[in-house]
Amino acid sequence: MRLLLIRHGQTPGNVLGRLDTAHPGPGLTDLGLRQAAAIPDALRSDPIDAIFVSTLLRTQLTAHPLAAERGLELQVAGGLHEIEAGALEGLHDRASVRAYLETAVAWGSGDLDKRMPGAHDGHDFLRRFDVDIAGAAGRSEVAAVFSHGAAIRVWTAARAQNVSPTFASENELDNTGVVELTGSPEDGWTLLSWAGLPVGGMALADLGAADPLGEPLAEV
Repeated sequence: MRLLLIRHGQTPGNVLGRLDTAHPGPGLTDLGLRQAAAIPDALRSDPIDAIFVSTLLRTQLTAHPLAAERGLELQVAGGLHEIEAGALEGLHDRASVRAYLETAVAWGSGDLDKRMPGAHDGHDFLRRFDVDIAGAAGRSEVAAVFSHGAAIRVWTAARAQNVSPTFASENELDNTGVVELTGSPEDGWTLLSWAGLPVGGMALADLGAADPLGEPLAEV
């Protein structure tokens, strides 16, 4: 199958550079709504037959324009949400953001025993994300999965067979960036493309936003 992992549109937490992973989470900024509105045209050539979203409001709002244009129902999946920040929730200082990303990147590199301060380890994250990706694979040939920056980066680094262990730390994923993979839970996944910018291009990018969940670790 083809899997399109799409990061949600911009949120107030993205603009402030704040670790904001709790449920149900914030909605979208005005720019985030414009980013979401650009998705149907950007993906017009993709024969999407199912749309999956996380339990966080921002993914559902981002996916709504595409679902309306395709006449598809949003399927809410309980394991696609962001990597929980635990004791770091709500913080935006450099040390906290770096601690969050270093933990997430360690998971993508294979160190699944490392634990997010006050939260889960990498085994927990990959287990829940894998379950919902398998569910999407079992119900569609081309699925659009709306999730979150750190979650998409880490899962792709851990599961794509053709990327290096440092992939998650070296590649940014802006709001509404799209990651395309092919494969299956049984045979594994191959990364086909990594479009890190918003689907509408630079006109919909906010270069001034201090977004800790989409930037490479080296820039934090």
